Amino acid sequence: MAKPPFPKSLREFQSKFVDEEACQQYLAVCRWPEGFVCPRCGNRRAYELVKLRRWQCTSCRHQSSLTAGTILHNTKTLLTVWFWAAYLMTTDKRGVSALLLQRQLGLRRYETAWMMLHKFRRAMVNIAREPLRGEVEVDDTWIGGPQAGLRGSRQLQGRKAALVLVALEKRGRVVPLADRAIGNLQQWLIGTYHGVSRDQLQIYLDEFVFRHNRRRLPMAAFQTLLGLGSSRKPSSYNQIRGATDLSEQPAED
Repeated sequence: MAKPPFPKSLREFQSKFVDEEACQQYLAVCRWPEGFVCPRCGNRRAYELVKLRRWQCTSCRHQSSLTAGTILHNTKTLLTVWFWAAYLMTTDKRGVSALLLQRQLGLRRYETAWMMLHKFRRAMVNIAREPLRGEVEVDDTWIGGPQAGLRGSRQLQGRKAALVLVALEKRGRVVPLADRAIGNLQQWLIGTYHGVSRDQLQIYLDEFVFRHNRRRLPMAAFQTLLGLGSSRKPSSYNQIRGATDLSEQPAED
């Protein structure tokens, strides 16, 4: 089944997602692209319980939560706010910091904006992605500030910076330059986030890869992010704060 259409402009986004019901309908298509199927009896017909964010089977009356088991699991934040966050995050080529998102959406707490962005970042890795093929260009770089007492760029012992490997697939006549990607990555990390911690670096690399692969279709990235987010298992607050859930998420897409 085809993916749900994505808004191609800010005006279309505003008219398409005016309320919770509109957001729930779109999210339902992202989560159940082949149509709703009751997990209890297999019936394919259900009706929405908008205020509860649930779908109730017309046969056995079993209720299925629209957000349970996704990055939106147990969220108290309105879906309209989540959709705005996803839209702003994917359509701004520079990315959005938690402080800027808090201001733009009028969120009372910085921590809410920070957590929303980190949950979205965890949805940016497509589990069904294919490995790079054909001719691949590889390079590496250190992410981290200068450190006194080091002997050359290859010294590993005692180094606080993180070593990052960059690999790009060459397609057609366009030759991607790994060093250009490295430069863009470093400028992006400093310009948008003013640096990141080593523990959280992996998730920002995932975001950079997501953006790089969809840089020509940022509007489509909105739909992709919601689709991936609806199939991504949730991470707890403590897991996100401690970055303990990142070990199985390499920065590939």
